[in-house]
This record gives sequence, structure tokens and C-alpha cells, in this order.
Amino acid sequence: MLLPTLLLALSVNALPAPQEETSPPELPALQHSVDATVQAQGKTIEYRASLKDYDILGEDGATRAHFAAFEYLVEGAPATRPVTFAFNGGPGSSSIWLHMGLLGPRHVVVPSDAQNAGAPPYPVLPNPHTLLTHSDLVFVDPVGTGFSRAVGEATNKDFWGVDEDVASVSHFIREWLTRNERWGSPKYVLGESYGGVRGALVAEALKQGNSSVALNGLVFISPAFDIQFVDGMEDDLTYATSLLTYAVTAAYHGAVEAPASGPQRERWEAAVREFAGGPYLRALFAGSTLEASERESIVLGLSSYTGLSREYWRRSNLRVTASRFRKELLRERGLVLGRLDMRYAGEDIDGVGDEPDSDPMFSAIGSAYNAGFRDYLSSEFKLNLPGRDYNVSASGAFGAWNRSAAGREAFSGWLDTVPALAGSMRDNPELRVFCGNGWYDVATTVHAAEYNLSRPGIDPSRVVIKNYPAGHMMYVNQKSLEDLAADLRAFYEVK
Repeated sequence: MLLPTLLLALSVNALPAPQEETSPPELPALQHSVDATVQAQGKTIEYRASLKDYDILGEDGATRAHFAAFEYLVEGAPATRPVTFAFNGGPGSSSIWLHMGLLGPRHVVVPSDAQNAGAPPYPVLPNPHTLLTHSDLVFVDPVGTGFSRAVGEATNKDFWGVDEDVASVSHFIREWLTRNERWGSPKYVLGESYGGVRGALVAEALKQGNSSVALNGLVFISPAFDIQFVDGMEDDLTYATSLLTYAVTAAYHGAVEAPASGPQRERWEAAVREFAGGPYLRALFAGSTLEASERESIVLGLSSYTGLSREYWRRSNLRVTASRFRKELLRERGLVLGRLDMRYAGEDIDGVGDEPDSDPMFSAIGSAYNAGFRDYLSSEFKLNLPGRDYNVSASGAFGAWNRSAAGREAFSGWLDTVPALAGSMRDNPELRVFCGNGWYDVATTVHAAEYNLSRPGIDPSRVVIKNYPAGHMMYVNQKSLEDLAADLRAFYEVK
């Protein structure tokens, strides 16, 4: 099962080969709009919500795909109003999560305390925290997701790859700006999860060629920048940057004692960071040359911060993967933790295995978002498209994804986009970056994001990093939603 927003850390060879795909029969172009209002930040916002097709052309001028974009444009606003292009990740995910969780004028409400949303009906309510207060919104569903699709002789698979994806999304953004006469608008790109990879590379691609686009801001939510750090891959630097997430999760579930909040909590978190980047990282790099006495000191520290036994850390050679941590922390309670949000806990069928059977987080909210969005389309958006289905995830996209990116990697499977981000900041001295992370997200961790955004070439004076007490989709937690929305408004208000 493809999870909603993040590149899955699985071997491509372990996945079934994707089936041959043919393009679906040509369907009428999408062109649907409704007028609506939302109360947000003490104001009544009048906007037009639209679903439109935008053509992606090949070198021969023939249409190869239709990008179907949901647009929210404030009525009567000047052409210089900011516009934000938002997408999720996957790769192979639609934008439903950002659309209905954080940014749009309506949002799906799920339990804030990491409990299962249960069975329908699910609340779909006006979103008083919508970013529509500060920017027009365009939700990007890459080819094969949402209503976007390949046409003619092309297939969806032709667009599934690092470079292929960046080329089509960049093409779409330029086409949207031209068709809507918005080249003079301040422009923002907002990506979640694999959207970090896509966002960094799209920013780089947009500044190329005769139709150069300078962005005002890049917004990243739980981003993957360097695939080395995703899902706690078996790499020493990744083990070190995962430790902080293990520690705060252990504290959340009462497996270790830690201050709940305030300056004492901040000092405790700082101590974990110092241990992870100092003694622990040196011990990992020492490998088999590590002295026995120092090894025991590291074992004691790891156990005290994470709640896992000293013996477990010894037997794992000081290296515990994210999936094993999720399985082991609450094993004695018969529970396994979520991957994208380790606040969520659920039962596994296999109580003695070393890795989880499932992700309690996605099980808890997936149906609510899916049903809530489809209900919104019919009841408020007044959309009725017989014969068309909204693809929340592109079937087969992850297995078929071309991971080779020209000039960026020595072999398939590894990709670091921080140099591209640094290059965009160098070439555009007014480009600013916002990064929001969830403390309990073990897929793209807080410490990994902080590390990547402190690397050479990244100007810290133009970077805002905020961490929230939830997971990958921190906006499912009400307090985190409110704080994140306020932080985004502040970011957009900087001139």
C-alpha cells in the first residue's frame, strides 16, 4: 500500500514489476468553477474555486498530458497578489493532504490526539486557517494522480521519474502563469515530503531557459531533501539524526522521563542533539575500533534517552533502524507505532517480529481524508464527472519511478537536492525558505531537516525552521495546525 506523502524506503527489486500501461481514451477537457466564501482571520474571503486542465506539450508540439489543477483565486484581487503552487510527495501522491488538511478553504477534521477517525461521516468544515488569506492557491496533482493524466501516445509512466516529474511540474507552472496572466505575481512553491525533492529541483528548473521564473519563497512541510536520511536508512549519519525523534517519542509514550515543556524541555532536547552529534556519532564512526568502556557509556546514554534496553542497543551494534524502533518501544504493551507520526499506536498481528506489519497512523486517518474530499467535491464543489475517478495515489508509480537524475548521483537510489537548493538561493538573493517539521515523524526527521538546512551554501538568515508536536502531517493536530498556519502567514508577510 502506497502511503500518502513520502518516498517509501523499500528496495525497488522487492516490488512487483509494473504492468504495461496504455493511455485512457480521450475525455473532454476539465473546466469547472464555483464561487464561494470562507471566514478566516476575521475576514470574509470571496473566491472562485476551479478545476481546469492544462496541457503538457512534447517537443513535437503534441499534447502529452493534461495537468488537472484545483485553483482558489480571490475575487477582485490584483494580478500582483501572491500565488502558491502546492503539492504533496509520494512519489505518486496527489495533493489531497495539503488541500484538505492545511491550505484549502475547507478541511477534513480528524481526532487531534492521534486516535482513529473511525467510520463516516467525517467532518468537513470551513478552514479558518486557510492560506487563502495571504495567497491564491493552486494544487498540483502530478501526472497519474488526481485527475491529471497522460494523453495521446504518452503514458503516465513516461512522467514518473526524478527529472521527468520536475520537467512536467515546471512546465505546468509556466503554463499556468501565462494562461492566467500572473507573471507579475509573487510566486511560492510549497511541497510536502518528497515534495522537498521536487520543490528544490523545480526551483532550480524554473530559473533556467528563456522563461526564467524567480520564486519569492519555498515552503517545505516535512521535507525529504537528501534520500540518505529518509526512513532511517542504514547509514551512520542517519542513525545519529534519528536519535532525537526516538527520544521525544519515548518521552511522549512515557517510556523515558523528560520535562514536558518550557526551558527545561528545550535543554533536554539540546542535550539529546549534543549527544547524537558528539559522542554517539563518534562511536558510530569508530565502528569495531570503539573501546569497550566507551561503548558501554554510549549504550547507557542511548538507553536512557530512548527507553530501549541496554541489551537491545548492544545486540544491535548501537544501530536501531526506524522500523525496529517502532516495533520495539512498546512491544511489552503489545503495540506498534506509526511511521509518519509515532504518536499513533496500534496492534500488530505478529507480536514477535522485528518490524511492524502496518502503519497505525495511515489506518487512522486515510479513509477520513479520502471520503471527506470526495464528499466536498460533490456537495460544495458541485463536481460530477462520470467515468473519472480522483487518484489519491498513482497505482504503480513508486515501483516504476526512475530514480536516476542526470548529473546528480552515482547510481540509482540516492539523491541529494540540497546543492540545488543552495544554488537557487545563491542565484536569487531574495529567495526565502520555510521548513516545518513534526517531532514524531520518523520518516523525515526534525534533526535531518535541521542538518540539511545548515549545510554550506544555505543562507541561514533566509531560512525559517519550525517544529511542531505532531508528525509528518502535523496539521492533523489542532494546535499544530494553528501554529503552523500562523507561522506561514508571518513568513508570507515578510516583504
